[in-house]
Amino acid sequence: MSRKNRNNRNNHSSRGRRRPQRHKDVLHAQGGGHRAGGFRCVSCRLDVSLAAPGTAHRNHCPNCLASLHVDRRIPGDRAADCRGRMEALGMSVRADGEWVIIHQCASCGELSANRIAGDDNPLALVRLALRPLADPEAAGRALLAL
Repeated sequence: MSRKNRNNRNNHSSRGRRRPQRHKDVLHAQGGGHRAGGFRCVSCRLDVSLAAPGTAHRNHCPNCLASLHVDRRIPGDRAADCRGRMEALGMSVRADGEWVIIHQCASCGELSANRIAGDDNPLALVRLALRPLADPEAAGRALLAL
């Protein structure tokens, strides 16, 4: 690939649609069930790095999209006491066009919206987005949980 093509491919300003990432004041704290450089997924047992393209902090497995209930109010605060397994219920799109995964804690039932990361498994994301079409009852249960 020529240098010119490579530069064009990575030059997002030519698209005119790229939004800057929202600022996060919270950094990963040591401990709280996470290793300094990453964590092991509670579902698929993949060793996951905390570095994630497109987000300031990783809060779910890029392979299976499972998470832990570790954040309380602010994404990345790691202040929740629950530590339950968060299951991906579905997808949503914020007003600014950002896609998020809707997780529900299997222990306490709390819902959270987590932005997708650039290295999330595309097939898992598509399956999650299409879940309401494949199982309309699941969509109804999710709405009732709200």
